[in-house]
Amino acid sequence: MTDEIKNTLAVIPHQPGCYQFLDENDTVIYVGKAKDLKKRVSSYFNKHHDHPKTRILVRKIRKIKYIVVNSEEDTFLLENNLIKKLKPRYNVMLKDDKSYPFIVVKNEYFPRVYKTRNIVKDGSKYFGPYTSVQSVNALLDIFRRVYKIRTCRLNLTPENIAAGKFKVCLEYHIKRCEGPCEALQSLAEYNKNIEEIIEILKGNVAIIERQIHEKMQTLAGQLRFEEAHRLKEKLLLIQNFREKSQVVSNINYNLDVFSIEEAENSAYINYLHVVNGAVNQAYTFEYKKKLDESPEELLGMGIVEMRQRFGSDMKEVIVPFIPDLKLPDVEFTIPQRGEKRKLLSLSEKNVKQYKIDKLKKAEMLNPEQRATRILKGVQNDLRLKEIPWHIECFDNSNIQGTNPVAACVVFKKAKPSKKDYRHYNVKTVVGPDDFASMREIIERRYSRLLNEGAPLPQLIVIDGGKGQLHAAVESLQKIGLYGKIAIIGIAKRLEEIYFPEDPIPLYIDKSSETLKLIQQARDEAHRFGITFHRQKRSKSQTTSELDQVKGIGPETKKRLLIYFKSIKRIKEATKEELISVIGKSKGEIIWKWITRENEQL
Repeated sequence: MTDEIKNTLAVIPHQPGCYQFLDENDTVIYVGKAKDLKKRVSSYFNKHHDHPKTRILVRKIRKIKYIVVNSEEDTFLLENNLIKKLKPRYNVMLKDDKSYPFIVVKNEYFPRVYKTRNIVKDGSKYFGPYTSVQSVNALLDIFRRVYKIRTCRLNLTPENIAAGKFKVCLEYHIKRCEGPCEALQSLAEYNKNIEEIIEILKGNVAIIERQIHEKMQTLAGQLRFEEAHRLKEKLLLIQNFREKSQVVSNINYNLDVFSIEEAENSAYINYLHVVNGAVNQAYTFEYKKKLDESPEELLGMGIVEMRQRFGSDMKEVIVPFIPDLKLPDVEFTIPQRGEKRKLLSLSEKNVKQYKIDKLKKAEMLNPEQRATRILKGVQNDLRLKEIPWHIECFDNSNIQGTNPVAACVVFKKAKPSKKDYRHYNVKTVVGPDDFASMREIIERRYSRLLNEGAPLPQLIVIDGGKGQLHAAVESLQKIGLYGKIAIIGIAKRLEEIYFPEDPIPLYIDKSSETLKLIQQARDEAHRFGITFHRQKRSKSQTTSELDQVKGIGPETKKRLLIYFKSIKRIKEATKEELISVIGKSKGEIIWKWITRENEQL
């Protein structure tokens, strides 16, 4: 497995999409689909394959490309489109469109509407391919319930009907057919229903919905509520049936789609080539910025590059904004809603994913690049004089006034440095006084670092609001470090950031890496402090009166408590019972202690 494949597997997302395997000649040799790209693609490289062809395929892979989509359904048609376009060597069995069902409106009197995998050029209308047999069956069921189209194979010519050759079947009696075989429904009325079905299959549902709604209002105005209600049910069925997809549009668009995403030194551009409503080409590439090029310039350069490379002559180009470019007979469109907006959103989703993956790969090869980026963000957000490579965070743990302790955690290069963590027992404070505890700990911590000549942090984070922060600042002023080290407080309620001498807190974007790093340090300090506090409480709770008895060690104490269960029962025991449990010498020591205790009562 090459380093490039390892890096791709490390960043490929847990999202539905299609993947492409390329060989050493940069030729696509396999296209596949997955509802989880990371799991599916990784499975080729982390387990043994029984089929010889699969093992050969894996050996030939040198590069992986992928396209993310919005749903698992979309992966079926996208895979089909890519296979037809790219004709990969290892996708021989998937090239045929017959693997997907169509819906046919048969060219005949009283046309039937049914599922098929065979396309016959007899003037019939075909719609599809559809992603699944289940969706086709559901669609046909709706047509039969709403429009009551026939399902029989009778040759319903006008002559045969007039001759009385046919009789209505069970479908008519259960009200699933209007009985055209006995002329109970006219050809004109039947064909009107077929026209509506065709419009729905084309995706023009809005026209049918409007017509039904207008008729429904008319019936309601005439107080024909039962008929209006039946139309309402019909309308709801039509509205809910549509299989929506952004990989294959409901309308047969022929166009190009472009989107752009910028980084500090790069611009990423995604290109989708749409033919008859289907995406059959998707490509994302990167421009390295040389000067201060505008997004309009970069997008224009990308459009020219891609149209030349792929030989596109589409007359309409979908873009997020008008580029700095003029092309003959080409119209630029910025869609706000509808199918074109969905196609643009799909392009934007892919270019953003590409940018994220590039960044992750770069940071994997150079881990310090990630730390530098995050800490520069912290510096900018907190308006610090220098990058905070070394951060220390403090938290007090004081539950019901017992065992007051404090914790200091250290982050270096945006990562926890656990060997530098420190616990502190609060020594000079009596009772639950968090402010006094914070003053003591800050003074002790940084007085020692100064005396030892140890490196000081660039940023101190205090878990608490204005009160805690003020207490810490007082200690820094006392030892002469205030103003030399940046210090902030983070309050728990709204995660607001407090600065010394500024009563107005700073609210950082909840999704920002700066806030996430500060929260991580605060949570780590809290966890570290609570763990130490629990240990102290546990230790104090296990002490007993027996610890005061000279000559009685932990093992003897343990044996007594196991046998007698409590100090009270030990005091009530006879001398003989004590000797039988822990021996004569230890038993006499305990008996003398019990006797002395009883005399003092």
